[in-house]
Amino acid sequence: MTHHIGDEDVLDGRADPVREPVERSRFTRRRDVAAAALIAVVALVVGLLVWRWGDIRTTSSTTYGGPAPSPAQPTAFPPSLGEAWRATSGATPEPVTVGPAVVTGDGGEVAGRDPVSGEVRWRYSRDLPLCTLTAAWSMAVAVYEKSANLLPADDPRADGGCSETTALDPATGKRGKQPGPGEERDKPDSGQRNSDAERGTRLLYDGTYVTTTGERLLTTWRSDLVQTMEYGQVPAMVNPDKQPRTGCGYRTVTVVQARIGVVEDCPDDEGDRLTVYQATGNNDSEKPEVVATVEVAEGARVVAMTDQCRLDPADQEATQLCTAVVEPDPARLLVLNEKGEQVAAHPLSLGSGDLAEQPADRVVPTTPTPAAIYWFTGSRTIALSTADLSPLWTVDDTVGPGTMFAGQMLVPVSDGLRVLKPATGRPVGTLPVDRGGYTGLVTMSTLGPMVYEQRGDTLVAMR
Repeated sequence: MTHHIGDEDVLDGRADPVREPVERSRFTRRRDVAAAALIAVVALVVGLLVWRWGDIRTTSSTTYGGPAPSPAQPTAFPPSLGEAWRATSGATPEPVTVGPAVVTGDGGEVAGRDPVSGEVRWRYSRDLPLCTLTAAWSMAVAVYEKSANLLPADDPRADGGCSETTALDPATGKRGKQPGPGEERDKPDSGQRNSDAERGTRLLYDGTYVTTTGERLLTTWRSDLVQTMEYGQVPAMVNPDKQPRTGCGYRTVTVVQARIGVVEDCPDDEGDRLTVYQATGNNDSEKPEVVATVEVAEGARVVAMTDQCRLDPADQEATQLCTAVVEPDPARLLVLNEKGEQVAAHPLSLGSGDLAEQPADRVVPTTPTPAAIYWFTGSRTIALSTADLSPLWTVDDTVGPGTMFAGQMLVPVSDGLRVLKPATGRPVGTLPVDRGGYTGLVTMSTLGPMVYEQRGDTLVAMR
């Protein structure tokens, strides 16, 4: 007798029926073999393309794991300075001293060097040319050039630009900011992003953000290299009404804590225009938050900004943003408050060619310090007070803005370094320096007992 339980038949008193094993279908049909072969070929091609065009093949990194102490500051001002080492560094408009390293860049290679000996500790290279290199967020930030991108053919940047950005730890050369002792992170810092910066860009660091210069577009990044603002002719713009002006060319750019100042050449203005805007927007990196915008004379350039300006004699504790703009014919320095209102005008005595041409990289050479901003006009160095941007003193016949070292101001002149009292500009002496016939701009920095000069595409270390 057979009883039905559910959908199964159970035989009374009988063992379960023995089922013959069913042989699984095997991978023998021709179409299966062909499909598998096609998948393998596609995977191989994709892998080759990733290797051919990706960072895996094009990037070479040699990191450093040894000790990297920062050299101690000098206890006394040296009686002389002699050359200790030099290196080719065409990607650095000024010496890059960051953490325990001096970082140089040339061709496609970034190198972290021992600041005293110049010995290379680490290298990072790509098969792309370096656009520029700077120090920011206690990192070395490098930008590489790409010859093409995915922009429409009618975009002025369709043939490429400075789009590949990498941040490197100065002690090790590893990509991204390294965690501190005992620090744990949910997400690693990859230290790499893409950007829309133009060729010839400079990287300007305000202590919190980095802004790229350009003729038609300025972009700003935070420390993880995420873009926080763009200003001007934005690539593949979706909402053009968000930008205040898109048909202007940019003359000069400067930055101070979370604000960018730019002199624009706009077709609807009789002269030029100074605009100051925020480095971030209200949850919208496409809509600049303009602080002030005002017309200035044609040929003007923005020299410096400070957020420590004290304009109220009755309240010297209150500070605000001030901007210094130099105008030609006649040469004068205008000081504007945070509303763009002129609060002072200082006549200037400058060299005949100082304001003849705009800076090629759109940056006026300056060296900021807590008490003053040292401005190289093209023939002389002028110290501007950070309290109100008024000129404090002038040194004639200089070749760069200079730098602070062991409590004194070093200003490069044709035959050496002039040593000055920072507060008054009073000469203390001159240290002879043989530059081997080099007569161009000299930018400077220091680290420990070392003094560095950038002479064109050559970095020279002195001690």
